[in-house]
Amino acid sequence: MMVIGQSDASRMRIALFSGNYNCVADGANNALNHLVGHLLERGAAVRIFSPTVPHPAFAPTGDLVSVPSIGFPGRSEYRMSLGLNADLREQVRAFAPTHIHVSAPDPHGYQAQGLGHRLGVPVVTSLHTLFERYFEFYGLGFGRRWAERYLRRFYRRADLVLVPNGAIRDELAAWDLPGQLAIWSRGVDRSVFDPSRRSLDWRRAQGFGDDDVMLLFFGRLVREKGIAEFAAAMRDLRDRGVAVRPMVVGDGPARREFAAMLPGGARFSGHLAGEELGTAVASADILLNPSTTEAFGNVNLEAMASGLAIVSADVSSASALIGHGCEGMLVPPRDPSAMAEGVARLAGDPALRRSLAGAAELRSREFDWAAVGDAVISSYRSVAREKNSKKIVEAGNRMLEPSF
Repeated sequence: MMVIGQSDASRMRIALFSGNYNCVADGANNALNHLVGHLLERGAAVRIFSPTVPHPAFAPTGDLVSVPSIGFPGRSEYRMSLGLNADLREQVRAFAPTHIHVSAPDPHGYQAQGLGHRLGVPVVTSLHTLFERYFEFYGLGFGRRWAERYLRRFYRRADLVLVPNGAIRDELAAWDLPGQLAIWSRGVDRSVFDPSRRSLDWRRAQGFGDDDVMLLFFGRLVREKGIAEFAAAMRDLRDRGVAVRPMVVGDGPARREFAAMLPGGARFSGHLAGEELGTAVASADILLNPSTTEAFGNVNLEAMASGLAIVSADVSSASALIGHGCEGMLVPPRDPSAMAEGVARLAGDPALRRSLAGAAELRSREFDWAAVGDAVISSYRSVAREKNSKKIVEAGNRMLEPSF
């Protein structure tokens, strides 16, 4: 008789619903594609239902079914599903999923949750970003309470909610959700992010001297990543006379806005990938990450693996990875002066930079994509057992009901 190992997923059929599976190169899509690749390696069948674009950011992993969509108002690189029509619902039924996994709290995902309940299979929902914090960056702070109420309702519809760290798990536990809560962490691609990729030639080609302190902004260029705080910290550093030069790695709709905010001398690499991205990150000296909207903080982890000293806003995603004064420096969120103070201290103390960077690189080795994927498989298995147990109890109760 064949023994099914804990990481074997050959009996699983996962219908994954994504808002933008490969339309945009961001941390959420990177994690989803890694998970699908791992599930396929472990023997699962996976079908992804997501909006698509004519020119995607990268090739998708797995069997991708295009969902009708329109560009999101003001952010056309993101797509908004028009919902699950009758044909798509029939495709899901024909696939016969053992699990429905929903990754975005959009109408498409909400409908997928309902379909999963009707099919009687476990509904898994994963949290990837703190959407409720986006509103304040676009002058829509009044919408945050509405968003929080909607998100509570959305996550209450899941049999299992996957969260990126213990801090967010504790926050959601206070919501008294009826389903299970489990951690889906992240890994880091060590073929890309490694201190050995540091290159003086690359720095020189970008106009940096060997002794310049390169301050890195790394991520999509959108307001919610904290571009205003980064720029304000740079102006503060200039006023203090601290000799650092910013290097911006990434691209996005706020590039022109960000460039106008920064003091002169900033370099923009545009979007990079693969070895070129790894070289750019490892060639910096300090990462300043002002973002408060990330649920995991892939940027921090990738900079840690690349051997950088880090100054990060002290939010749950950062503190789950970085111990203040151990693997980096955590400063009050949305406080450019505190960010500048942290950067100034590191810029003036190369020994401290090396110490923090070494500890950060060592800590990053704890995050492995294969182990992370196996943990998700274990969570899938656990919620399926619980769902089946409930069905047996409910069937037994029905049998005991009087027939008169």
